[in-house]
Amino acid sequence: MNTHRYKGIVSGLLAALLLLSAGCSSDTTAGNDADAAAGALTPKPLAVNDVAPNPYLSSGDAMVHNDAYSSDVTDTVMPLAIDEVVSTTLETKNKQAPPSMFFDNDGNTITPFLGGIAVTDLSGDTITRQATFVPAQDDGGGYSLQISYAFVDKDGRVVAPTSDGRVIMLETKDVDGNVYEKARKVFDVDIVSAAVDALGEDIDQNLLSIIYDYDGNLWFVTGGFRIYPDRNPAGFIGYLSRDYIDAALAGASPALEGNIFFERLAEGEGAENGISANEDGAVILTNLACYMLRADDGVDIVWRTAYESNGANDAEPDSDYTGGGLSWGSGTTPTLTKDLVLFTDNQAPVNLLAMSSETGEVVAETPVLDELPDGTPVAVENSILVYSGDVSRTSVIVCNWFGAGNAGLADPDNDSSVQSYEALYDANWIAKGNAYIAPGVERVDIVKDGDSYSAEKVWLRDDVRDTSMIKLSTATGYLYGYWQNLDSGMWCYEILDFDSGETVREIPVSSLASFNNMAVGMSADVGGNTLYCPTNNMEMVLLQDRFVTLPDSPGKSIDPDSMERERLSDDEFQSLSGSNGSLASYLMRASVVNPGDGSTIAFKVNGLEGSADDYQLYIENDDGSLSPYDGEWQLCDENGEAVEGSLNADSLYEIRYLVSGGTDGAVTVSALLVK
Repeated sequence: MNTHRYKGIVSGLLAALLLLSAGCSSDTTAGNDADAAAGALTPKPLAVNDVAPNPYLSSGDAMVHNDAYSSDVTDTVMPLAIDEVVSTTLETKNKQAPPSMFFDNDGNTITPFLGGIAVTDLSGDTITRQATFVPAQDDGGGYSLQISYAFVDKDGRVVAPTSDGRVIMLETKDVDGNVYEKARKVFDVDIVSAAVDALGEDIDQNLLSIIYDYDGNLWFVTGGFRIYPDRNPAGFIGYLSRDYIDAALAGASPALEGNIFFERLAEGEGAENGISANEDGAVILTNLACYMLRADDGVDIVWRTAYESNGANDAEPDSDYTGGGLSWGSGTTPTLTKDLVLFTDNQAPVNLLAMSSETGEVVAETPVLDELPDGTPVAVENSILVYSGDVSRTSVIVCNWFGAGNAGLADPDNDSSVQSYEALYDANWIAKGNAYIAPGVERVDIVKDGDSYSAEKVWLRDDVRDTSMIKLSTATGYLYGYWQNLDSGMWCYEILDFDSGETVREIPVSSLASFNNMAVGMSADVGGNTLYCPTNNMEMVLLQDRFVTLPDSPGKSIDPDSMERERLSDDEFQSLSGSNGSLASYLMRASVVNPGDGSTIAFKVNGLEGSADDYQLYIENDDGSLSPYDGEWQLCDENGEAVEGSLNADSLYEIRYLVSGGTDGAVTVSALLVK
């Protein structure tokens, strides 16, 4: 099982304190770097994203947009092109590789599976599973999970809306963390039936999205991926109380009356994306307005801010595109900071709106993707990425998506709540690639000065055609995507410089059309060495670093699946070691099978300055504590020669020491440099 020891990544490590890996710095002009294919990347870590943890969600990346703020930012270490390895693992049960994944507190990977879910092992040549729950096999059938907006709670339960209007919870492991063979349904509430009783039958009965607020109340909303105000019935919003949930999970049979609450929306109003939450409440964005909601023995609409939209964004008859946009209103899930609510509208040009989380007032607004070549159609359908490591600056990544949406969504009989590739996506884009979508990726910062905000455009890429939901790793400081190089036809992992937008690494995967990423998100494994990308076939693509080697046995390869990296803060280091120091690397681990007694282990690292004598090697003990390595170790160049004199931050070095342990079985090795 793809399970990692995950201690959590604690805030407080600034860029100057972490100088690891290998690489080339970029210039300030956004575009493709001719040298992007050469060399590994030196980490440029950012302050941890300032997201208040939701106490009712998993501490791992619990949902499709990573966290309750829907930031699409992770503090997990992502690959840095250190002797990078691209591989695939084969799906043998589903039509496509798992389109999304979530992680519980133990690092277990949970993915969609045959209309349900499974705890999934993505290592090895084929995908394997444990703790499956398939409605057709395990619960009488007749429904599937609306997995796009499911999540994992603090106890490892999968909380998911169903296609027939219920919310269920699935328990995948026991109290000791042992994964079941079959997941257990422990909660089942028919939300839509209760809504019909309260509001009448003339409502939208497609349950779309759910989330816990910071008090543990379960909020929900109906809708689909395109809701026409003049076609669709009124949607509804509401919540199920925490008291009811706790009682039901404890084995009681509480009454719904007095514990479930609804608010009818306007005719033709409904959600087209997920729900987010911060400490101010739950935020729901419909095709017409944005809401801040709180539970107060009923739905308390703290504020409602309407926005403008030009409506469904479809290709012109004489266009080069056969598909279009997806949503009628905003194509984004509302993305939050502690103080702001951000989303794009659907006007021409598209605008980025930043609202006060407290009042709903628009505090900053700017057109985005408006400087693309004339005639470039724009639709922002991937949720925006929002990074806020500093109260004075919030960075937003906005991607054009136009062309990927199915033109059939304009059919009056179309049901846009159906979550399938065929229903949502353009056939030409699926079959022929990214020539059928429009370009454009832009970074815009919302800058706070005192009590006022302003929008500042930072960079624009007019050559990138992306549907992969770009992710930011604060541990490395880079943006990660997956798209097609139209010149070569090759699908590639792409790594962008966060400051400039420049491509600093392009890693080819396949020229086959079936390696389209299908507009679903990539996921970083919590172990800190794997970036997963689903494809439109039965293969999951993996990007990994091979940063641990056995120099004495160059023919013996260590499995990258066994390599882990964790970013520690100074405070966490002090807690684990009882020592003070300036961290100079990630905490790196590997499991080495039968290394041979007296073998040398090598961890690759760069970004080091000063002299080798400035550094102390720490290793991880069996109980998770850290202690100085008490044997001989060396900082060597890649040829194995001990480094003398000044260190060069651009040079790749190796931490080398002898492996202690027997000649059979697996030996765990670790390394952390402290200055």
